[in-house]
Amino acid sequence: MSSPMDSDTLNYRGLLFAYGANAAPFLASIASKSKRVGSWSVPISNNYTPGGGAQTTVSEDTAKSDAAANTVTLAQTYNVCQIQWYHVESTFKKESMTGQFSGLNVDSSGVALSGIAFQKKVGLQKLAKDLEFSLIQGAYTGETDSSTNTKMRGLKNAISTNTVAAGGLKLSKTMIEELVREMVASGAPFTDPVVLCNAFNIQQLSDIYGYAPMDRNMGGVYIRDFMVPGAGGSGILTAMYSPQVPTDEVYIVERDVCAPVFCPVPANTEGIQIGQRFDASIDGVDVGYYVKSQLGAVVGGFLYMQPSFDYGPEMYHGSVTGLATSA
Repeated sequence: MSSPMDSDTLNYRGLLFAYGANAAPFLASIASKSKRVGSWSVPISNNYTPGGGAQTTVSEDTAKSDAAANTVTLAQTYNVCQIQWYHVESTFKKESMTGQFSGLNVDSSGVALSGIAFQKKVGLQKLAKDLEFSLIQGAYTGETDSSTNTKMRGLKNAISTNTVAAGGLKLSKTMIEELVREMVASGAPFTDPVVLCNAFNIQQLSDIYGYAPMDRNMGGVYIRDFMVPGAGGSGILTAMYSPQVPTDEVYIVERDVCAPVFCPVPANTEGIQIGQRFDASIDGVDVGYYVKSQLGAVVGGFLYMQPSFDYGPEMYHGSVTGLATSA
């Protein structure tokens, strides 16, 4: 089998992140933390409840005696990989038409993406957008057998400890501060927090925390960073727009514990050679492209990946739900 360093073995993960940057900003922001796994189920975190603070004291006489040990129960949280693929195709005729342009023809070089290269680029954009949707709104379906369409759990369905119900009202400063207090009480570190919003609610954030300086030439505000006392040492939260966030929800996400996860796939269609050990972490790729068998005057194949999402301890994140979706 070819090595991932060979010229004919491409890992399209980098292009997935690059092409999907605009449509999948959250995915792009955690791309550098990508992980690989060798199993379909992905361990996320060990959850436990240490209990609140109290003045727990005993007398000297009690301290001389034996006592029952305290035990804390660990609960393992898992996510699961899912299969995403995108089929592409271009005809021989389309591949031949490299010198034909429409509109204003000012480029005489004829250098442009081939038909199949363009289709692959669009496919990577679609895969990135769908992966961003899964990271945020994915509904979990665990593995049972080969007929099961497994689906990863996203933030919407992962967050349960820290949540504020808006009751159909617009996003407010009170809701954000209440959610921050809940997250602080749950031990959220606020190391790299972002507020994931759709278009309407990122406008609401600018209305809540913005102030327009006196300027004769420009009006309005666009708030990217704002301060909420208690949100870590600096108290600064960063707003991030993603088109994949539900219209009636806002999430405060501890990005420091979030990572895309990939279960690597064979680097080419030759598969695993007889008698040769396949080490996915070395020989595999995260996003592969596989050429289809030639059945006509077309060139084509499919992009394929097996991603999941490690969101860390869910109590490090928070959500505001049931928000108004218009002014």
